[in-house]
Amino acid sequence: MPHFAYRGRDRKGEAIDGLLEAPSAEAVAAELQNAGIVPVDIRETAPPKPAGEFLRRLRRRKPGLVDLIQFSRQLHTLLRAGVPIVRALQGLADNIDNPDFAEILREVTRDLESGHDLATALARHPGVFNDLFVSLVRVGEQTGRLDEALLRLSFYLEREKDTRDRIKSALRYPLFVITAIAVAMIIINLFVIPTFAAVFAKFHAELPWQTQLLLAVSNFMIHWKWWLLGGAVLALYAARLYVKTPQGRLLWDRLKLRLPLVGRILHETLLGRFANAFGMTLRSGVPLLQAITVVSRAVDNTWVERHILQMRGGIELGESLTRTAAETGMFTPLVLQMIAVGEETGAVDEMLENVAEFYDREVDYQLKNLSSAIEPILIIVIGAMVLILALGVFLPMWDLAQVVKGPQ
Repeated sequence: MPHFAYRGRDRKGEAIDGLLEAPSAEAVAAELQNAGIVPVDIRETAPPKPAGEFLRRLRRRKPGLVDLIQFSRQLHTLLRAGVPIVRALQGLADNIDNPDFAEILREVTRDLESGHDLATALARHPGVFNDLFVSLVRVGEQTGRLDEALLRLSFYLEREKDTRDRIKSALRYPLFVITAIAVAMIIINLFVIPTFAAVFAKFHAELPWQTQLLLAVSNFMIHWKWWLLGGAVLALYAARLYVKTPQGRLLWDRLKLRLPLVGRILHETLLGRFANAFGMTLRSGVPLLQAITVVSRAVDNTWVERHILQMRGGIELGESLTRTAAETGMFTPLVLQMIAVGEETGAVDEMLENVAEFYDREVDYQLKNLSSAIEPILIIVIGAMVLILALGVFLPMWDLAQVVKGPQ
């Protein structure tokens, strides 16, 4: 289809320029009018060049948690103040910082003006608004409490962002140390040890096994460095491709929960995320079976998702929520006990929110002590490296010094 460059004015009277792909200029005018833009000039133009499109894509930034938090908070405030939803979305689209998110909001606005409800319009952008977000918005629209649903979503997203930031902050130090150790080993083997090897070769001295081992590793890395580099790059690329497959994602999500030190933290983080999302959906009025399906996708772990979906099958057969949760083998006794109490008292959502708060505190405590737990391991590794280098380098240097000094 041809491309049209247009110039118009929005409801505030501000000038707007852009490019649209449409079958005719009349179709462009109709689309602009539906978006609340008065067209001033519409001209057919050449399509954008691939290079320009490539640069535009490089500058794109997918909407993240911060954008969703701001959107939920601001839309809640506007609806609470009595602003019509179409006008509220148009105002947010005009003032939001992320241009890609702004364009998505404009598309949502056009869908609303075409007669769709907000949940349906948001569901057309699954890469931004997940099933949990859409489900709560739909329930809010059906019950006439959309502003409350958006407020709950903002609280949920803020807690999710806080948890992710804490995990990243706690893992930053050990990852930096491990990277520094790996870089130091590469530099030592490629540049430092060959210098000592040249000195040892001049004296034709008999070298201890520690030195021979260091020289063998260094020679291997020097002669095969490009193959090793290429193999590492190919291995990382192949691993990324495999993780994107359903089987690879399932295996990786399962292995993450079994990692030493970090696996337990990730598991408790997922339990807290499950309890928080499940309690919020039930409190918002989402039906139980639908809530389980929605929450299973919100935990962002296919291994845990599979276990949560097992609960749905048991509930459809008439089993209790506690029994189906226990059969998965994924939940801790604390979660099972709180769910059982919630079923007896009819306050499952409240009990789950208590579980989420408990695991938030537990994860925060473990993250604060993660560095203390990893430091002894790093010290042992660094100490072993120093010992091997000392034995491999300084022992033959000591022998050479004795040879040069001669008998007393």
